[in-house]
Amino acid sequence: MAACASLVSAAALARRKSWDWAAFSFSSAALLSRMVERTPRKGPVFRWKTHASFLRRPNLPNLAYKKLKGKTPGVIFIPGYLSNMNGTKALAIEEFCKSLGHAYIRFDYAGCGSSEGNFEECTVGKWRKDVLSIIDDLAEGPQILVGSSLGAWLMLHAAIARPTKVAALIGIATAADSVVTRFNQLPTEAKKEVEVKGIWKIPTQYSEDGFHIIKYSFIKEAELHCLLKGPIPVTCPVRLLHGMKDEVIPWQTSMQVAERVISTDIDIILRKNSDHRMKEKEDIKLLVYTIDDLIDKLTTSN
Repeated sequence: MAACASLVSAAALARRKSWDWAAFSFSSAALLSRMVERTPRKGPVFRWKTHASFLRRPNLPNLAYKKLKGKTPGVIFIPGYLSNMNGTKALAIEEFCKSLGHAYIRFDYAGCGSSEGNFEECTVGKWRKDVLSIIDDLAEGPQILVGSSLGAWLMLHAAIARPTKVAALIGIATAADSVVTRFNQLPTEAKKEVEVKGIWKIPTQYSEDGFHIIKYSFIKEAELHCLLKGPIPVTCPVRLLHGMKDEVIPWQTSMQVAERVISTDIDIILRKNSDHRMKEKEDIKLLVYTIDDLIDKLTTSN
């Protein structure tokens, strides 16, 4: 384990010359407009499509996704809780993969964004199936999974379930076991109140209401998917990025994940002034550099 990024290879540095960091802005609309305005291009300006494709699944909600064809290893972005495939990190990774010519997939969980399904009926287990559907039915060849918060918890499950297809993992504020851990830290009376009422209101700055509502049934189902009680059978390279000012998931959670994962190729990268979302310019730069280094590692080792 290491507390800093891996040494950057010459090949990775060469690829980065085509990446225009001055193009960044940190709302999605501004991000896209600046990339179009300031990145030199030949031929017609690339226009972002506003519609998504759908992965049709018998007896399961259809999933909205966008897929960029290209070289392997491909990259799949797995969003966080109540997030979707149109966030800053998802779009920045797409532009980066496009510049390198690598395949990329971003998608919405069932019940979220443009996907079908009822959010109220969703569980960690159902979203785990969504991730596996994307890997099984859309991805071609080895994949680097980039999971944000809840998505990083799910990426670990995907790596366990599909070890031959998942080539590497990048966790951003990895929220492994988070809802269960946080619930178990409540006083006994508070836990009983949640059980009786059937809901738990968690204060948050990321909701207009000032809180997220979590069903007690969601918590109990999530217990079936906890990973931190024993070894995590993931053997591929793992990179864990975490902000030390994360007020949602403590950075120590990434340390716990690193201790449990059996892979010997694992780095923990802490950013002192970053928060939970890790979507500022330097956060995004670190993220795509990490993807670039893993692509270089995976392609030069084959």
